[in-house]
Amino acid sequence: MDLQIEGKRAAIAAGTAGLGLGIAVALAEAGCQVVVCGRSAERLSFATDSIGHGARGFACDVATDAGGREFVLRSIDMLGGVDILVANGGGPPPGGFASTDEALYVEALQKNLLSIVAMCTIAIPPMRERGWGRVLAITSSTVRQPSPTLILSNTARAGVTAYLKTVSREVAGDGVTVNTIQPGIHLTDRITQLAGPNPDAKSMGIPAGFIGDPGDFGRIGAFMCSESAKFMTGVNVNVDGGAYQGLI
Repeated sequence: MDLQIEGKRAAIAAGTAGLGLGIAVALAEAGCQVVVCGRSAERLSFATDSIGHGARGFACDVATDAGGREFVLRSIDMLGGVDILVANGGGPPPGGFASTDEALYVEALQKNLLSIVAMCTIAIPPMRERGWGRVLAITSSTVRQPSPTLILSNTARAGVTAYLKTVSREVAGDGVTVNTIQPGIHLTDRITQLAGPNPDAKSMGIPAGFIGDPGDFGRIGAFMCSESAKFMTGVNVNVDGGAYQGLI
């Protein structure tokens, strides 16, 4: 399928591994000029080689608003502008109410809310001026069905979901779509850290019977950034193999 985004300039935060890398690969295959960031030179080299198609990268930690702002500004400098922003970042540590220190909430909000606010503040105004843009944030299916052991992530990602929904309505008339994609359990470093090296789909409540593939996830994300998805904004797409049990 032709996504009709050949030549578009795409910046993927934390795109050197996992789900961010999956979207970066899919956007590059669709003909986009791709820039990713990561925290280590080793991962950057691996990622740009895996993405191919002339993808570039630089070291940047997007765990704070300052880091998110730096990522978009440097991407604009490298690409001459950003048409597609994939806002992404690592999750905060696990824990529940009783085991989570109050101070950790500030770090979680910086990492998974304020960093994305900063990215959008820089990236969206030029998109509106050009009359075309795509913002896609990778959040989590726990926004719909909170995990009892991920209270920090539940809180911060719910906040960014509300923020992006609000933004989406304000910028829709300028040709800019703003959406989130909510992954369930996929085979990433994050999941192996939480569940071990061989997570079992059945025991983790995934009706599809297998763990998600970051490459498949990336192709869904790339479609959400496509020209055909221009009427799709303010939505939160759940990709979890049927694990979520709610109706909406």
